[in-house]
Formats: sequence, structure tokens, C-alpha cells
Amino acid sequence: MTEDQPTYILNDSATAPDREAWFALPAGFTTLPLGALTASSDSTDGSRLREVVDDILAGVPDGVGRQQVIGQLAGAQRMMLALREEGVVHCSLGLHRDDDGDGRLLTSFFTFRWQEISRAPRHLTAARAVAEGHDRIEVLDLPCGPAALGEVARTVAPDLGLAVERLLQIHAYLPHPDGSRLVVLTLTTPTVQRRTHYRAMLHDVAAHVSFDDPLVHLRTHV
Repeated sequence: MTEDQPTYILNDSATAPDREAWFALPAGFTTLPLGALTASSDSTDGSRLREVVDDILAGVPDGVGRQQVIGQLAGAQRMMLALREEGVVHCSLGLHRDDDGDGRLLTSFFTFRWQEISRAPRHLTAARAVAEGHDRIEVLDLPCGPAALGEVARTVAPDLGLAVERLLQIHAYLPHPDGSRLVVLTLTTPTVQRRTHYRAMLHDVAAHVSFDDPLVHLRTHV
């Protein structure tokens, strides 16, 4: 009896020649076109965003859930105007059913960004990143090297247009081996009561980050 080999679906960016880090997200996340989030509605990128949103909404059967997703995306667009200035290179919208609650739709927003830093030992860089302004700090030793995890509760600015007052942001900081920058993974959710679930999710994503091309191993076994 033979077991079926797992199937991997790779984003085109995974083989880009300038790729410097690799990561994977669990089911339920849809990549949002970064440029389209800040493009005008009548542009080509704006059309791409509408196509992505239509695909997302097609998987949300109830009207309340659709309005929730639309509101999240509107807020995401406003946040991206600032985030692009801070080195964000990827963002995804997460949609998951609350299986431990009433089954309603839970939303989250994931970003991947680079942050320039002063050169220092990697474990020290990770510890410094969460030294101020973070709660529930955890220093990690991941396959890709030293890292740190922390949480920040934020008050939502009224001009973001979100129907929530507070957001939970969970950050993972992973120093690059070259010592001059670090990866910042952020998972943002208005569902603060599911803190443990989302923290475990980001921890798992961070644990699978690689600064060495993981596809090299796959290619040698094709």
C-alpha cells in the first residue's frame, strides 16, 4: 500500500530571483494584491482588487458576513497606505469559522514586512524588538533562528471605518542571518477573545519561515 504524496500550491513569488525569505499560511487566508489596495478604483490594479474581493465574497454565504468582510477590507485599504511606507511586502485576509463558539465568521489580517535594524547578535535583536510596548512576550528558538513573539492591543481610529473599538495585533520578529534587518509578521484581529487561537496560528507560521530556499530540496527529489 502506498501513500499519496502531498500536493503543494506555490505562489509565483516563491521562485522569484530576488526572494529572500519563504513562508506559508494555513487554509483560510487569501492573498490581497498589495498595489491594488492603495490604487484608485478605476485603475487596472483597482480592477484586480475587485476580482479578488468578488472571489472572497463568493465563499461567504450570509449577508452579515459579507458586510463584515467588506468593512475589514475598507479598513485594510486605509492601513496599507501607512504600512507600505514601513516595508510591507505581503498581506492576506483570513476568514475562519468560529468552531469553538457560535460558528460565526472570524476575520483577520496578516502582513509580512522587512525592518532595517542596527547590526547586533540575532538573539539580542529579537529580544529588543519586543522589549517595549508588548504583552505576553515569548522568546523563541525556531528552525530559522532566534525569534520573539508579543502582543499589542490597539484602539481603532474612527477614520478607519471599522465597526470595532479594539484590535489585537500579534507580532513575530525574526532577525535575518545577515544581521541588518528582521522580518516582522503581524496578525491583526478584532476577535480578542480568540487570542490563544490566533497566537498559536502566528507561532506556527513563524516556525515555518525559512531564509534558505526550501524548494531546493524539493527540486532534487523531482
